[in-house]
Amino acid sequence: MSAYLGEFIGTMILMLLGCGVNAGVNLKKSYSFDSGWIIITLGWGLGVAMAVYVVGGISGAHINPAVTLGLASVGEFDWNLVPGYIIAQMFGAIAGATIVYLQYLPHWRVTEDAGVKLGVFSTSPAIANTPANLLSEIIGTFMLVLGLLGIGSNEFTEGLNPLIVGFLVLSIGLSLGGSTGYAINPARDLGPRIAHFLLPIAGKGDSNWRYSWIPVAGPVIGGIYAGLFYYALFKDEVKTEFWGLTAVIAVLAITAVIKERKNA
Repeated sequence: MSAYLGEFIGTMILMLLGCGVNAGVNLKKSYSFDSGWIIITLGWGLGVAMAVYVVGGISGAHINPAVTLGLASVGEFDWNLVPGYIIAQMFGAIAGATIVYLQYLPHWRVTEDAGVKLGVFSTSPAIANTPANLLSEIIGTFMLVLGLLGIGSNEFTEGLNPLIVGFLVLSIGLSLGGSTGYAINPARDLGPRIAHFLLPIAGKGDSNWRYSWIPVAGPVIGGIYAGLFYYALFKDEVKTEFWGLTAVIAVLAITAVIKERKNA
């Protein structure tokens, strides 16, 4: 199996189990209806672990463009492979979300709220505040890629690494996910959002394209910055891009604070 097909399948599995738990918790007349945020974060964490178990030995199981870009930015992944990986991840995400649509086919009709249906596929902010929402996605993805690099520098019992990665995603969801739904993965949000737009979902509303750039741009920035940060602090390899992104994120944080003070 090629690495590209591995990324497609891995991302498809992630979306099947991740968007699947979203559907189970939020769509009416599901046995797991209204079981809460803890179940959602567990579902996503275990979904990541299962995807890594299946394709980790084939492609490295990036299953996330932010991870691919973060690794490439510090020379741990070949830039020539980046476009193919990201394309495979995007199509895998669309495929996984489409299977979730089919899995819960009768439940869309009995769920009246169009926003709930969109939430099965993609993220949205709990409180709309563009700079703060973007910063939240940067922070969450920064922690993801920093954690992955840290996990990779340690030795675990054979076969344990994917489970540790799943716990990392669970931790991010529990601690940081409440503000924007922790996309922390451009393919995780944009792929299912495209599926939502294309599929004949009963009673669906719009796909909220106005917000869609945030769970793409935030994870890309956060993933690249995490790679640069890890190498700067732990390997004494400081790149010019590290200081540039540090300045950008600092300005964004200040902007978010100023806007929130004005809204207070």
